[in-house]
Amino acid sequence: MDWLPLLSTLAGAAIGIAATLIADRNRWKHDDVKEALRLRLDVYTQYTTTVKVLGETLRALAGRDHPSHDARALALREAFRDSGIAIASERMWLIAPQPVVKASNDVFHCLRRICAGYIDGTPVSSPEDRARWEARGRAAARMRGLMRDDLGVGPLTERHSPLLNDYDDPAAE
Repeated sequence: MDWLPLLSTLAGAAIGIAATLIADRNRWKHDDVKEALRLRLDVYTQYTTTVKVLGETLRALAGRDHPSHDARALALREAFRDSGIAIASERMWLIAPQPVVKASNDVFHCLRRICAGYIDGTPVSSPEDRARWEARGRAAARMRGLMRDDLGVGPLTERHSPLLNDYDDPAAE
């Protein structure tokens, strides 16, 4: 019996199986990377949206009349607690790379200072309020830049001024 055709067939089959396994592994790795990227995009979107909505809510509450200082403080604290920022922040701590986590934590603490200022009686549009919003705008712009870098989309070529627009028009984030 001539073994050469049989060995050639077996060798071809082994090469084909190995090539298929390698291709499947590469496809799996590629899908895993895409899924991780999609998950980070979802976490980043949730966080930036929560930050935006919370900022608008705090400013609106601080600008309203309240029956007392305690009622104002309670409304602001409840808004902060109920905003979902704590959950969004925890998701960020679990998923994002360290530079993005640090930047998002800076934004969180800026919002905390804004809320505390309003609780302490800082009027909306006062110099102290404006300084806090400008700090939040800088922190948010830095955070978004790091998020874009992590997602591989690069910097924006044209963008608004985070300092003026974020303060003057909270919807312009």
